[in-house]
Amino acid sequence: MAAQLRQLKARLKSAQSIKKITKAMELVATSRIAKAQERVAASLPYARAMTDVMTSLATSATINHPLLQPRPNPRKAGILVVTADKGMAGAYTANALKHTEQLVKRLQEEGKQPVLYVVGRSGVGYYSFREREVEQSWTGFTEKPTVDDARTITRTLLEAFMAGGEETVSDGHPGVDEIHVVSTKFVSLLTQTPQSRRLAPLEVEEVEEHELEDHVLLPDYEFEPNPEALLDSLLPKYLITRVYAALIESAASESASRRRAMKAATDNAEEMSKDLTREMNAARQAMITQEISEIVGGAQSLADAGKG
Repeated sequence: MAAQLRQLKARLKSAQSIKKITKAMELVATSRIAKAQERVAASLPYARAMTDVMTSLATSATINHPLLQPRPNPRKAGILVVTADKGMAGAYTANALKHTEQLVKRLQEEGKQPVLYVVGRSGVGYYSFREREVEQSWTGFTEKPTVDDARTITRTLLEAFMAGGEETVSDGHPGVDEIHVVSTKFVSLLTQTPQSRRLAPLEVEEVEEHELEDHVLLPDYEFEPNPEALLDSLLPKYLITRVYAALIESAASESASRRRAMKAATDNAEEMSKDLTREMNAARQAMITQEISEIVGGAQSLADAGKG
């Protein structure tokens, strides 16, 4: 009985320690969600202005720019998948990877060879364990991505795309004919949805309706220098904007998923602590009852012996 009580105390102490850790992680994730949402909101004006300019350029000029023209008979498709550097984020990484596998299957059915680019240690570990080749990976910043991170990733993807699926880039990595990005869209604190978008050949996207409040019609731009030169300069910057948007929205989704997972873990640890406390109290009560019974039995035996 005493051994059982010691075991229950040890389990209770362990559950309480886990609860403290998961509660702390929940609070950290909560604070990071707010900061990530601030970064998303801060990037919107620039993204909106860039989209306006790119839309005007694309609609007002008939230009055969390599980043805007689909390749005939594309052979290779690059896929940038954004995952987490750390675990304990619920199904965040698993959902992104599942969505990536669906995209890989669809591209293969179209006769294209997928070429993987991975952001986050979780994704790198996933493909390494399955012995799947990853052309390039970036880690260490998924919770707090910067524009420099997006610029580095975009430079690599652009080099591969400009080389084309028939060629290799300077560092020996294969070129690609298409580029897709798989990231996680932050819908709310409870909902984060994996999504895939084609990054190149570029499709200039209009901002969503909820981002267009008080938004006026596009101005009639006069381009100086000519639209071709502007496209050469602005298209890479626009791609950086798209990659950065995917990174920061995925960062907000990662923190939201981790907060939800840690809250569930904290609640489970609390419930386990209550169950163990009740079990320990019952064991202590049984031990005390047994000791009282032994004392009463011993006293009765002494009394009977005295009468004899």
